[in-house]
Amino acid sequence: MRPKSMMMVIWLICLTETAWSAEVAGVSLPDSLAVDGINLVLNGAGLRKKLVIKVYAAGLYLTQKDRNSQAIVDADKPMAIRMHFIYDGVTAKQLIETWNEGFAVTMGENAPALKDRVASFNSFFTREAKKNDRYDLIYQPQKGTSLVINDNPAGTISGLDFKKALFSIWLGEKASNKGLKAALLGE
Repeated sequence: MRPKSMMMVIWLICLTETAWSAEVAGVSLPDSLAVDGINLVLNGAGLRKKLVIKVYAAGLYLTQKDRNSQAIVDADKPMAIRMHFIYDGVTAKQLIETWNEGFAVTMGENAPALKDRVASFNSFFTREAKKNDRYDLIYQPQKGTSLVINDNPAGTISGLDFKKALFSIWLGEKASNKGLKAALLGE
């Protein structure tokens, strides 16, 4: 192969690789996810830290990019959040405690109606999250919010109200991590 041709091939490979993912703390998140034949695009990506510990890289996937957090939370459209764990060894108990802290802030007056569904959601977390585990939280209208761990379905929770409470943990007015919220919104 001629040097010019080789340079062109290398340039195309580099261009292709940067077009396919976003990198957060050494983790590559895909630019899109396919959900039941619907292409969701990466809206934004960021890092969830607890104190100084990098816990997971997160990506928000929507049918089209949007920076309006409340519109995203309220939308009855397919969407997903991918959590790609960086920290090795988040116990099931720690995951459930963290979810419950988030839901306590986001459920508001819907708490009684969501209580049993939150308990069902928590029951999906039965093992420790290890480094490089992928937890996809996928919302589909009329179906609900599914948890998929490393491409294995863990379960689905029905209701737009549940999806709103869950996605508000990252995107709501009282989001637990403002820096991650901004990153997910592509800011």
